[in-house]
Amino acid sequence: MDYRQWDVTVDQLTVGSRAQVAKTLSEADVMLFAGLSGDFNAIHINADYAEQTRFGQRVVHGILTTGLISAALTKIALGAIYLAQEVKFLKPVFIGDTIVATAEVTEIKAEKGVVHLHTFCTNQRDEMVIDGQATIMVGRIR
Repeated sequence: MDYRQWDVTVDQLTVGSRAQVAKTLSEADVMLFAGLSGDFNAIHINADYAEQTRFGQRVVHGILTTGLISAALTKIALGAIYLAQEVKFLKPVFIGDTIVATAEVTEIKAEKGVVHLHTFCTNQRDEMVIDGQATIMVGRIR
């Protein structure tokens, strides 16, 4: 494998550069994430319990959904270092929802190799379910 492809530099990025990742979140995704993270909150894994909540059904872990943003960032700059992520959870995500995670470059600090991005997720109804900002570090100009 040619690892040089991972060496993205700030001069290869422009404000407005955008990448997206889409995924339909499944029962298996939720259960695997619960096992990996140790987050067994009943709202995520217990259908009987979840039916009694304001949502009326199980809700996908917010951090699982946010993880799709990380995947979108790799399409902006493969090999980038994740420095920060701020998110606001706007709407619940349910099992079977198709989520599109988007990352868009909003600012480039070339001298430091730092890139700021607007990050957000929408569902199949084009409703924004997560809104946020991320900061990554990429290589400096060659």
